[in-house]
Amino acid sequence: MLDIGPIHRREYELEAVRPIPLRRPGDSEKKSLSGKAGSGDKTGRSGADNPVVIAEAPGRVHFLGEHGDPSAGLYLSAAIDCCVKTAVSARKDNSLRFYAADLGERKRSTLVNLKFKREDRWANYIKTAIHVFVELGVPLKGMDFTIAGNIPHQIGLASSSAIEVASAVALRGFLRVKIGDRELVQRLSAAHELFFGKSANPVDYIIALAAKKDQFLVVDESSMEVTRIKSPFSDCRFILMDSRVPRLGVESELENRRNDVKTALEMLAQGREGACFREFAAMDIMESMGNLPEVIRRRSLHVVQEIRRIQDAKDCLLCADLAGFARLVFHSHEGLRDLYEVSCPEIDWMVKRAQETDGVLGARMTGQGFGGCTYTIVRNEALGEFRSRIDDYERIFGFRPAIYEMKLSTGSHIIKNA
Repeated sequence: MLDIGPIHRREYELEAVRPIPLRRPGDSEKKSLSGKAGSGDKTGRSGADNPVVIAEAPGRVHFLGEHGDPSAGLYLSAAIDCCVKTAVSARKDNSLRFYAADLGERKRSTLVNLKFKREDRWANYIKTAIHVFVELGVPLKGMDFTIAGNIPHQIGLASSSAIEVASAVALRGFLRVKIGDRELVQRLSAAHELFFGKSANPVDYIIALAAKKDQFLVVDESSMEVTRIKSPFSDCRFILMDSRVPRLGVESELENRRNDVKTALEMLAQGREGACFREFAAMDIMESMGNLPEVIRRRSLHVVQEIRRIQDAKDCLLCADLAGFARLVFHSHEGLRDLYEVSCPEIDWMVKRAQETDGVLGARMTGQGFGGCTYTIVRNEALGEFRSRIDDYERIFGFRPAIYEMKLSTGSHIIKNA
């Protein structure tokens, strides 16, 4: 991954101290080889001694629970050792400049024009973090931002949330603002909804802030409580496989499923306020759901069973019952395939091949579905056999999956202070 500190300094600071070329009256302004004005004052940059704060935030994997209760989600998740880094430094003007080092792209805005723009793409997530501190009433001037990351995009690993969290944590340190993680999660969620017009999942922010190395997290979305469990998979590898299946036009399908689950909860609760699926997880679920329309019953059945699986998986992790954990993970994928119906043939093939391999301790779809990614937990000695079984994927489906090895990593933190 790119070393973001020198890149940020090169892009924003060193240019400010280059000598200003002498010009005769009437000459047009000359530019440097990079196409930027040679004058440090005119660019608004404050020189090579300008303090820089750098923070990083990880991606994440949901092992269980991603398609869950719409009012009180429960997740078994972990941060992974792919991350986004954000560097921030001050300017002398009110401009906001953004540079994505690994894309070679630049965007710009101003503090008085801080709003979502479709063409700004990745920079909108940085602007979301800036808005948090605008709403806090923190006096702000112009700033330069550089980001770089190695989280694979568009496969359900929360790369966009990592940009928001890394930028917010960098700004919190840079501006020396005292704001706790819980409030930061709430304010990021509100800012994201304002900018993008749709709700963010606060769980992604919670994981990015609360994660610890080699630990699973059980996250309660309603209370924002986190339970950390030491990973018992010390002799295993965690493998992510991007199916490379195009995911086009699936948002309406996902919205239909969310509406089905919401309708089921309303019918089961019979008008009671504050009801959630967890209370039905402790009951005879077939009896409770017998009068629901079939499609709605299947969707909600997966949600209730998933709540039970997370509770059971927590116990398996605590007592290092790896075989029991594997059974729960495989059953969860069956629910996503048969009840919630968000899998696809390519993903199902990957999971089935993993399940047929001795030494695999669980495999499942992760992400929103209809393509995307699977995770597999495989013992070290079985890694070669597992990889050989996946080799047929390209021959059968016509394209090669992208395979990543990951580790359970720590949460967001500052890696360079001013």
